[in-house]
Amino acid sequence: MRVLGLTGSMGMGKSTTAKLFAEAGVPVYDADATVHKVYEGEAAPAIEAAFPGTTVDGRVDRPKLSAKVVGNPDAIRRLEAIVHPMLRSYHQAFLDQAEQSGVPVAVVDVPLLFETGGDKRVDAVVVVSTSPEIQRQRILARGTMTEEALDALLARQMPDAEKRARADFVVDTSHGLDPVRARIRDILAEVVKMPRRRG
Repeated sequence: MRVLGLTGSMGMGKSTTAKLFAEAGVPVYDADATVHKVYEGEAAPAIEAAFPGTTVDGRVDRPKLSAKVVGNPDAIRRLEAIVHPMLRSYHQAFLDQAEQSGVPVAVVDVPLLFETGGDKRVDAVVVVSTSPEIQRQRILARGTMTEEALDALLARQMPDAEKRARADFVVDTSHGLDPVRARIRDILAEVVKMPRRRG
């Protein structure tokens, strides 16, 4: 089985691309959804113990937690020490299940794939991309972010050009869903011929 790492900056169309991989019959692991799941369940007591006042009704309150850890490298390390082993076990369980089901390809959807070294744990990387204009338009259309906040966020992220340069495959979402579906078919046909890379 080959494992594809799927990544891309905000507003690039990564979630839609992940859905289209699933539509093509590929199991998809959603790293963000797993974080939500552990924050609402098993991670909450340990996070509350490490960062008192960050949970409400047994669930992590993300804004309260962010207020305590953002900009504090020690706090981030403490949080990661709690959450990462849980996330790794979900990730491994997903891969084991996919392997046992006999599928040729599985996808792990990880927003910060390169930033966290996740590209070393997959066989090939798919970067979802679009033009900077379309990216801005999509994010601002959600109505959850100002232009200034968006600029600050993009300045902190790895540039799209760098992600594309490090990718094995690029999916351009600028022209609607059909070209993306076609690209996914090509990627699935190609990746099974590639050597396994993950350590």
